[in-house]
Amino acid sequence: MRRGLYSAPSRRTAGRSVSKAQAEPAPLPPRQTPPVVEAPKLKWRGLYKRHEKPLLFIAGLALALGLVATHASLTPGTPPVTQADIDQAVARTLEKTPVPSPAIKAYQAVRSSIVRVRASAPIGGDGLEQDEYMQRPTGTGSGVVIIDRGVILTSLHVVAGASRVQVQFEDGMESDAAVVSTQPENDLAVLQAQQVPDDLKAATLRSAKHLTEGEHVTAVGFPFGIGPSVSHGVISGLKRQYQSPDGERALKNLIQFDAAANPGSSGGPLVNAEGEVIGIVTAILSTSEKGSFSGISFAVPIELAAGAAGLPPF
Repeated sequence: MRRGLYSAPSRRTAGRSVSKAQAEPAPLPPRQTPPVVEAPKLKWRGLYKRHEKPLLFIAGLALALGLVATHASLTPGTPPVTQADIDQAVARTLEKTPVPSPAIKAYQAVRSSIVRVRASAPIGGDGLEQDEYMQRPTGTGSGVVIIDRGVILTSLHVVAGASRVQVQFEDGMESDAAVVSTQPENDLAVLQAQQVPDDLKAATLRSAKHLTEGEHVTAVGFPFGIGPSVSHGVISGLKRQYQSPDGERALKNLIQFDAAANPGSSGGPLVNAEGEVIGIVTAILSTSEKGSFSGISFAVPIELAAGAAGLPPF
């Protein structure tokens, strides 16, 4: 006998019946997709593109400075400069650049103040004295301007007995000059030129009180009328005395020097290495009859010469 098919009784859970809705699991809520977060815009990229060249330059500069600093830190320090280093540098410079001789400096300082002095006397008697073509030369020498208005120092024996004295300046200008004062005991004469160049310069005078033997000196003048001529030497002695062969001149307190001097050099300046006039050439000591140079010459100290011109003492 077949059994009838019946629906199975509902299961009971813990004495209660479970409804269909409760028996089935609750459906899951729909899965939510997380929001998409956009990456922040990189503003620095745009900034870099706009300023790419300056930024690259700054970066290169910083790198170069870093390399220099690194090199400097690894390089040993420069040793301090010593006096020996300075002396060697000066010596090398002097070897390449020749130093002018003292004679050059002395001559350049007085060249515009040197004058040629020519003295003459009339030939014949009265009525011919004023005729310049009837004059005979009585002396030729040198002189130096000590005041720029045309005051000139020279040796007295150059202009002694002359009725006319002429001077010639560096630029070639010639002028008559008058003897305004003399100092026979020192063989000095002061001249005043009637006309002078516009740019005439006076020589600088320097006391001879502190001279020493062996000091460099330069004599400038017109030996035998040739010049201006420059000769150079040293002071050979001080406070010398000189007696002329004819006995007419006896001079004291002279500067002895060995720079070449000859007839015509008298009255010219004796100049120190700084270009300052320290004396007036007055005589030479010669063993020959013609009175040529033999290595000993004399000059009157400038203190005596300046006194003859009425200048204040040193």
